[in-house]
Amino acid sequence: MKNILILFSSMVLLVLGNSSHAQKVVGRSWKFDFGNGAISEGYQQVLPAHKYNKSRGYGFLEGKEPQAFNHGKDALKGDFVSSDRPFFFTVDVPEGNYDVKVVLGDPKGTSSTTVRAENRRLMLDKTTTKYARQVEKSFSVHVRYPEIARTDRKVRLKSRELDYLHWDHQLTLEFNGDAPKLVSIEISPNTKAPTVFLAGNSTVVDQAYEPWAAWGQMFPVFFKPGKVVIANHAESGETFKAFRGEGRLDNILSLMKPGDYLFMEFAHNDQKPGGSHVAPFTTYQEIIREYIAAIREKGGIPVLVTSMHRRRFDKEGKIINTLEEYPEAMRQLAEEDGIALIDLNAMSKVLYEAWGEEYSKKAFVHFPAGTFEGQTQDFADDTHFSTYGAYQLASCVVEGLKATNLRLKKYLKKGLPSYDPENPPSFEEFYWPLSTRTSIIKPDGD
Repeated sequence: MKNILILFSSMVLLVLGNSSHAQKVVGRSWKFDFGNGAISEGYQQVLPAHKYNKSRGYGFLEGKEPQAFNHGKDALKGDFVSSDRPFFFTVDVPEGNYDVKVVLGDPKGTSSTTVRAENRRLMLDKTTTKYARQVEKSFSVHVRYPEIARTDRKVRLKSRELDYLHWDHQLTLEFNGDAPKLVSIEISPNTKAPTVFLAGNSTVVDQAYEPWAAWGQMFPVFFKPGKVVIANHAESGETFKAFRGEGRLDNILSLMKPGDYLFMEFAHNDQKPGGSHVAPFTTYQEIIREYIAAIREKGGIPVLVTSMHRRRFDKEGKIINTLEEYPEAMRQLAEEDGIALIDLNAMSKVLYEAWGEEYSKKAFVHFPAGTFEGQTQDFADDTHFSTYGAYQLASCVVEGLKATNLRLKKYLKKGLPSYDPENPPSFEEFYWPLSTRTSIIKPDGD
């Protein structure tokens, strides 16, 4: 009878996972017990050999197969899986928001685990356990589909997005670190917490591959689990016009409920000549206001984020403004229309000048040839960030959020230190274990 129920649940999961209206489904949860010991009641056992396939609906993805260990008598916490390489676990789930609880650690050893979701979206910073200790940690994740809810349309994806670990009807978790040890995972829908949608370009997107990164993929780790969910819909190369034309804005609006937020940061590509060009004090402001009207119609809360500077220094070590009047146009609009503003542009100037011309390279994708597989030339990208730089920009956005009147700031984790762009943490203090997914192709946009 138990096996029949498990099979029925898997069939229900498969059907729901393919539904374009899956975000309406509530109440379904998933529980996984990792390792080769006894199976805890109500959990599905996961062994290293359980590679993902559609009929199963869950399993491990690419990379080295983890090992199973059984170090105790407790059915749930006595066994676990671990690896000396990052490993990925994925589950077919309906579109929507989820709370995830993981148990990490070793009843007869120590552990150190970093957890990311989907495209290297940071969920848990380095989490260590002392000898024979285990911890429960929670975080909240947004899963998105390309199908636009309640329509017969889809987001017009770029070819590279087809290889991303989002848009795929699955929730994928990456377990990384010096000694990742995964005991269990529980996944349950979160239909009540406000969603913070992010719209932007390559400086915001969840960058899929090392060594590239953006502030949006670091943003979730700053918030209390269960209280708010970050939904990063940004994509490289985007402009306000293109983001709307490809159906990305409609996709967000189809999911938005009253009290949700939309953070918007565009300028780098909008200023370029071409079909998506908008002028700062006319068409740029006009399209921002169109976004704001659409958000408010859904009961959402618009938030404007001025674009950070590119890394361009003059002879005196001061940042050159390559974004022209676009940040100022956004500032003026925010003041005129009473819209919350986070002035990342102003903070980034202070931050870059505090680093200086040479040290600031550590915050951008500047790596000598041979650092990454297949890299035959030096990386010298002054627009896109390293993981260190992306985390610092996310810290600036958080600090900017604190200065607003938005209720959202109440959901920031307690005890977050104040971030001073004039005195940023050093690169040497930053910890980021590399993912196995790398690329030598520069993201779209400049």
